[in-house]
Amino acid sequence: MTHKSASASGTSTSSTGLARNLGLLGLAATGICSMLGAAINIIPFMIQRSVPGIGPYVLPAYLFAALPAVLAALAYAILASAMPRAGGSYIYASRALNPYLGFVASFSQWFGLSIAIGVVSYVIVPFLRDFVAAIGWQTLADTLESGPLRLILPLIFLWTFVGVNLRGAKLYQRTLIPMMFLMFALGGVVIVAGFMFDHNDFAAALLEREGRTLPTGDMTPLQFSTYLAAAAILFSSFIGFDSIAQAGGEAKNPGRALPLAIGIAVLTVGTFYFLFTAAIYHAVPWQYIAEQALIKDITAPGLLGYLLPTGWTVAILAGAAVALINDLPAMLLAVSRLMFAWAGDGIFPKRVAKVHPTRHTPTLAIILSGIMASLGILGSHLAGDFFLGVDILVTSMLVNFLLMCLSVLWLPKRNPEIAKDVRVVSNRKIQVPLVLLGAIMLGGFLVVHIWKDISASVSAWYFHSTPVWLIVMAIATGIYLRELRNLRQSGVDVKAIFSKLPPE
Repeated sequence: MTHKSASASGTSTSSTGLARNLGLLGLAATGICSMLGAAINIIPFMIQRSVPGIGPYVLPAYLFAALPAVLAALAYAILASAMPRAGGSYIYASRALNPYLGFVASFSQWFGLSIAIGVVSYVIVPFLRDFVAAIGWQTLADTLESGPLRLILPLIFLWTFVGVNLRGAKLYQRTLIPMMFLMFALGGVVIVAGFMFDHNDFAAALLEREGRTLPTGDMTPLQFSTYLAAAAILFSSFIGFDSIAQAGGEAKNPGRALPLAIGIAVLTVGTFYFLFTAAIYHAVPWQYIAEQALIKDITAPGLLGYLLPTGWTVAILAGAAVALINDLPAMLLAVSRLMFAWAGDGIFPKRVAKVHPTRHTPTLAIILSGIMASLGILGSHLAGDFFLGVDILVTSMLVNFLLMCLSVLWLPKRNPEIAKDVRVVSNRKIQVPLVLLGAIMLGGFLVVHIWKDISASVSAWYFHSTPVWLIVMAIATGIYLRELRNLRQSGVDVKAIFSKLPPE
């Protein structure tokens, strides 16, 4: 479908109403900012609570988690080069596998990322706690630990950035890119400082500040099941590059820019994440991290604050806050474009595809994603542990990434005309073994993650992420069957819709 002429504001819009304003840097920033944030500042340390026994083996587990993540990113890049459209993962699976799997895969992704947005909003409060404690306001810091503020503040943060996302892609990009560079600069302080200090320095600082010594803990042999469970959780640190694919309807030169941005995001974040985590564990003993993780939510700046002057601690806390803030608009863009793509195909209410005439954003889709994220905040608060949201996200995204690998394998059989447009690793002799390995590893991670979840001891069944996820998938199936029936009753050729790409 042809593009409309430029509007009075100079913005070129497609017939869908979306505007192609995102360049390569904006796309890469979308992926990078979706990946960095709570993952880098919290998960490598709170994993000591989620996976007891991982102890000093966090970094090896992270390296192992990187392999299936890179293979999943490759599958995304392959599919994005041939199908550069808004709502990427839904389009990929619905055209390569079948519409039902496409909807379930992307609904799983939408649900998981929406919950993750809520989790990110929820963990902003511990950063505020550490910030005010660093400048000497301990009473306020204690207040932020519990009570109504623990729930109200995350909701305020979330809906503030829902409002920001509604303003449009141009403002989004102008805001996100500078904040991304600021995030890297302040995060670099953590890396440098972490490698400047060692465990002896931390022991001395802890004794001076709190008058106590480090806890002791032996390096017990690592169980392989523990290693796999930790790797499955750490895999979540790579989740976010898929946000780039969802912006296909607003990318400039999408066939080239989308795969390239995915590669840039995964390489940049993977390197930065590893250095960041290694720096903290170089300075802070894992025994102390494991002990504190059982008591409260801990963060990288809070841990390193024992070793740094107040000014530097405040600076790195500011960097962590910027990273968290960047998460929100980037992930909201991604999940709302999934809903936009469903509605565009007619398997979700059509009004969700409506785009604001001047801001060029899918208003209702963004608001609905904000509502789901609010449920993520409430769930984290009621559970008393945001890792419930993380577990749901990991389950959702492992399913999604597994289906993306299967989409690469099946695309030439189901849609050979679209498969001809693949421009990334187009040689099937290379492509097939790589994505097959990715499918096997991702499937293995999914089994391990589900086993860890259902075998965990919790106070109620709804604190297991797997049954919650299955309930959501049942809801998705009901929505899909209802909308598909409506399409057929109205005389729409359903097969024709899913045999070709939607208009640009």
